[in-house]
Amino acid sequence: MNIILLGPPGAGKGTQAHHLVETRDMIQLSTGDMLREAKDSGSEMGRIVADVMARGDLVTDEIVIGLIRERLQGEKRGGFIFDGFPRTLAQADALADLLEEQDETLDAVIELRVDDEALVERITARSTCGACGEVYNDITKPWPADGKCVKCGSTDIRRRADDTADALRNRLMEYYKKTSPLIGYYYAHGQLTTVDGLGEIEAVQTAIEGALDREGSGA
Repeated sequence: MNIILLGPPGAGKGTQAHHLVETRDMIQLSTGDMLREAKDSGSEMGRIVADVMARGDLVTDEIVIGLIRERLQGEKRGGFIFDGFPRTLAQADALADLLEEQDETLDAVIELRVDDEALVERITARSTCGACGEVYNDITKPWPADGKCVKCGSTDIRRRADDTADALRNRLMEYYKKTSPLIGYYYAHGQLTTVDGLGEIEAVQTAIEGALDREGSGA
């Protein structure tokens, strides 16, 4: 299956994509990761990406589509998860054309819907282990009293510099201006499923799994 995960910053798209990679052998296509990998690859496309980034310019839609095309032509395994792309209606049209060109389908679009203020509260309380990446939250999953990560024992507690209330509200505003029209776009195409992105991680996983199982069975 090929799916898109939609949702504002901090909605948990990365966490849910990682779960699908582990449980369904899917391939996560994260725009940021693909650009970094291309930049370091030494390929023709990689040299183009490196040149654009060195100039400080924005990477064009054509470049991103080119990178996705390369991945679609390689190993497919359990299908692809598009994470961070598309972000605009023009990109959604470009992706649809690319999938048709590659004889691929878009099987589901999962929107992780959140309450903005609850999301800001959750993300500003977020921290991670610098050693293993385990995620903590001051409210729901605080660091252990001894200051050691429960997974690896590290004491390296990290918080993102842009995980402040003002920064998050600005990122949410950008998301709603540019990306939220995709919700209507995919709803009109009969491909949208909405789940509660602020539920417990396991509950969100179950909701997504159910949506994908229904699509896979043709229900």
